[in-house]
Amino acid sequence: MAETPAADTTLWARVKPLLPYVITVALFAAGAWALYHLLAPVNLRDVMKQVRTTPYSVIALALLTTSLSYATLIGYDWSALRYIKKELPFPVIAMGGFLGYAFGNTIGAGPITGGAVRYRIYSALGLSAYDIAMIAAFGSIAFGFGTTIIGFGALAYHPHALGHLVALAPETIRWGSLAIVAVALLILFTLALRRSEITLRGVTLRSPSPGIMAAQFVFTATDLLLAAITLYLLLPPSDLSFPTFLAVFAAAIMAGVVSHVPGGVGVFETVIIAALPASVPVEQAATGLLLFRMVYYLVPFGVALVILALTELRMATGRLALPALQVLTPLFRSVSAIVPLAMSAMIFATGGVLMASSLLPPTSDLAEDYEELLPLAFIEGGALLSSLIGASMLVVAHGLLRRVEGAWWLAVVGLSAGIVTTLANGIDIDGAALLAIALLILLPTRAEFFRTTRLTKNVLSLRWMLLIVGLLLAAMGVLFFAHKATPYAHEMWWQFASDQSAPRALRAALVGALALTLALLISALRPGAQRHALATPEELERARTILMAQGDASANIALTGDKCLMFSDSGRSFLMYRIRGRSWIALHEPFGEPSEFKALAWAFHDLAYEANGRPIFYSVSAAQVPLWIDMGLALIKMGAEAVVPLTNFSLEGPERKRLRTSHNRALRDGLTFEVLHPPFAPGLMEDLRVISDAWLAAKTGGEKGFSVGTFDPAVLARAPIAVVRQSDRIVAFASLWVTDLKHSATIDLMRHVDDAPSGLMEFLFTELLLHFAAEGYAEFSLGNAPLAGLDARRGVPLSTRLGAFVYRHGRQFYNFEGLRAFKDKFDPDWRPVYVALSPRANIIVVASDIVSLVSGGLRSTITAPAKRD
Repeated sequence: MAETPAADTTLWARVKPLLPYVITVALFAAGAWALYHLLAPVNLRDVMKQVRTTPYSVIALALLTTSLSYATLIGYDWSALRYIKKELPFPVIAMGGFLGYAFGNTIGAGPITGGAVRYRIYSALGLSAYDIAMIAAFGSIAFGFGTTIIGFGALAYHPHALGHLVALAPETIRWGSLAIVAVALLILFTLALRRSEITLRGVTLRSPSPGIMAAQFVFTATDLLLAAITLYLLLPPSDLSFPTFLAVFAAAIMAGVVSHVPGGVGVFETVIIAALPASVPVEQAATGLLLFRMVYYLVPFGVALVILALTELRMATGRLALPALQVLTPLFRSVSAIVPLAMSAMIFATGGVLMASSLLPPTSDLAEDYEELLPLAFIEGGALLSSLIGASMLVVAHGLLRRVEGAWWLAVVGLSAGIVTTLANGIDIDGAALLAIALLILLPTRAEFFRTTRLTKNVLSLRWMLLIVGLLLAAMGVLFFAHKATPYAHEMWWQFASDQSAPRALRAALVGALALTLALLISALRPGAQRHALATPEELERARTILMAQGDASANIALTGDKCLMFSDSGRSFLMYRIRGRSWIALHEPFGEPSEFKALAWAFHDLAYEANGRPIFYSVSAAQVPLWIDMGLALIKMGAEAVVPLTNFSLEGPERKRLRTSHNRALRDGLTFEVLHPPFAPGLMEDLRVISDAWLAAKTGGEKGFSVGTFDPAVLARAPIAVVRQSDRIVAFASLWVTDLKHSATIDLMRHVDDAPSGLMEFLFTELLLHFAAEGYAEFSLGNAPLAGLDARRGVPLSTRLGAFVYRHGRQFYNFEGLRAFKDKFDPDWRPVYVALSPRANIIVVASDIVSLVSGGLRSTITAPAKRD
């Protein structure tokens, strides 16, 4: 009995992450079921005919109000930036706001999708992830309060608006609405006057000033009014006044947002149709709602895609070289980071369109006439191929999201073939034109898809499977809706007949489902996890050749032999890593050919996830921050690296007086410095081992590893060694790392005797800097200062505040401040060092795995051990 609570807790921990998806699917299913019954008398052919006959003047007005509405949405970001006291050029705000809402409104999960878009744009101009999270939170809260006040205010003005949906007396609705408006206004005024702060999970939210609050309310009200006007224009004329309709519209918007269904599809339409008066034909209401979806959601989404395509075209043709565009270069480059998400959404939607086109009967007289003229095999083949290509596009879209090069080529081929099959399947000129536009948008984005990994990796993830299942269910709903008036006979429904479109649709649905199932099975039958052995001597020599030809001396840590190596396909780059538990820990960025870094890092990332591991990039610099962001990883600052520029370095000048005095004192004490190069004199290693063993005996924990070297004579014998002598006795030594380019140098092992003279380490570092400056090196790395540079101000993540606390108060464990102060004597440039990992990773577990590797417990942590030669 005592074990039951633990079992329940484990079961709840597994079920809890699925609840948001289950609730969303349930709400979507309920809305779709209600919408299906509301549209029971609607004929799809009549709806499409009304869409085509809608006056152009109405469409033009709807497009105008939509444009004004999206222009108003930019005001959300403008107000939010004032709220967090950040300034950005207006073109950047306009681009970030428009793209964020265009993608967020269409793809769904607006705060998440729109936040990801804004992050790629705003972070390129200096905003932090915390700032962008504040922008997203500000917009969501402002929209919620604004919609509540306006919607319930309109309902108080006309309480009969939701009479078909709410079984309450009009007076009850009026007074209830007024009470809700009063409470919302009271909360806003209280927050504005008290200027209070609320901290939620490390994020501090303070109330905005009355001026910002008032401006944002104007933006929200204008946005809601313009969106409502757009739908009001597209619906058929009725005796429904606009204030009454505004209440209905606000209620539908809130229902869609609360449901978390992408775009509120089904839920929004159900509320609108149910609330419209009986004088409005359901068929005409469905036409207006379909046009609203196209005008208010798909048109801005299409415009956003065109903007991305033009940006990519400008980047590819070098138009950024124009002086007038130089200031916007960061903006254009950041916009390019959105391309994979946008193209993936476009191709996924295209797949759905192709599948739907194969399920729908002809909706125009022209298509029906051509069905009588064209050969039967041509018509049936077009439907089958459309379904097959559409199903394949769902898998291709997943590859585009992961920047797979093959997915881009398959998307180009699929769109080209889709144009042909769409024309064959009922002469659908509109559909073919949309596919042609999608192809033109896709073509300039070639450079953003560079990965050569397999297309179907991770396609069985929960989110992607839910997307595919949702699309298939929607396709089946469209099938039964479009053919609900077609009599069904059990006999031989698979037989071909030119006057039976329902059997054709069933065959198309069958082929699409089979193709999709086949693609997913291929992915499910992928090979098992690869073996991960320590680098062989041959691999170490390959890595040595690569690292000696590049400038970063820290790459020499790969030669210690206690890590696994992953090479690029060309063999010109490598990445070093180890596995501890579920943590796949890569040390530093890849080394070698810079153009291959992204593909190699992504290959490691995918391999880790394929093995149900968590990819971690440990001790990385800020140079590859865009890459970690594209991978969806979070950055945690672990300290700073001290790098001393060696150009014109000397001990001359007043700023070097203290260092010069200490150096001269060491020389008077009889200390001498020398750099020895292999091959070394016999007996040197034994002398150094005595110093190393005595040094280790005075420490706790013994030899370290992974990110630092160990006393291995075979490794030490391949690199220079600096020694300090006193009266011909070696009192200290340091192993040095260099490359053939002579750009940077650094130190690995540094050990000294117990009775080392005062100032020994300062003398050693000073001589190293003078030596490498004389050799023509550009810089020398003094190594990392753990936890240095962390800021414990309010609002930063808990891990950062904890690191800053340990840095200041952890002297009983390690002298962090003393190490930083010692390195500061040499006036280094402090460069931040990060750990890149999944935002959902347990930081305590990850830290434990890293410490286990570094502390010397790594000898038994190889996932699949193999003998070394």
